[in-house]
Parts: sequence; structure tokens; C-alpha cells
Amino acid sequence: MKNTPSVDAWLKEAKAQAAAAGCGMFLVHNGVVRESARALVREGAENTKPVKGMLFGYDEEKVAAAVKEAEALEGIACARVWLNEGELRVGDDIMYVLVGGDIRPRVIDALQFLVGKIKNECVSETELY
Repeated sequence: MKNTPSVDAWLKEAKAQAAAAGCGMFLVHNGVVRESARALVREGAENTKPVKGMLFGYDEEKVAAAVKEAEALEGIACARVWLNEGELRVGDDIMYVLVGGDIRPRVIDALQFLVGKIKNECVSETELY
């Protein structure tokens, strides 16, 4: 799960895996480092200042478990995740998540489920000012 392949190589492989799994469709979510202090906002802070970047990490086992949960949802044929780590700057990619399945509503629900699970249970982030 560590980001050994480039994003381009990962995306090409993930799309090929979705096609091989017989997905009727797939959706991709891309998360990037933004200047807004999103982690602080999620924690309820009212006063936030722009960030220069963040330290980002993740727990591989938790991510793998979240992917399995997403793939077990009805109509979902594949779920793939690419996560960055280390010291990231504004504009850097944090994550790519691809979910494929039979029909759009199920794929949307599974993508929202998996991205939420990753953000809330699998990653650690420290904002840099």
C-alpha cells in the first residue's frame, strides 16, 4: 500500500483491475493538501489559519481492512487506494481512491464510505504552519 508506484502508474493499474473485475462503472476520488486547516475544522476549531503543508501517514492494516469492507458492499467489484505519506506541501496529492461496481448509486455510496473510513480511522495528519 505504500506509495511505491507513481500516481499515474497506480491509476492505470487500478483502472485495468476495475475493467478486469467486470465493473459497470468506477469513480475516483482525489484528495490534495489545501491551505485551509481542514483537520482542525473537522475537530470543531473555530479559529484556523492557512497551512503550508502537512505531515501525513497511515496505518496499512487499517486501510486494507477498510478496502475489504468496501468490497463487501452490495454491487461493489473492486476498491483500490493510493496514499501518500511524509511531509507534503499545499497542492500535493494525499490520496486516490477508486471504487468500481455495478450501478452508480452503489459505487457513489461505497466511495463515500471508503473515503470517510480512511479519513476518520486510518490516517494521521499534522498541519504545518
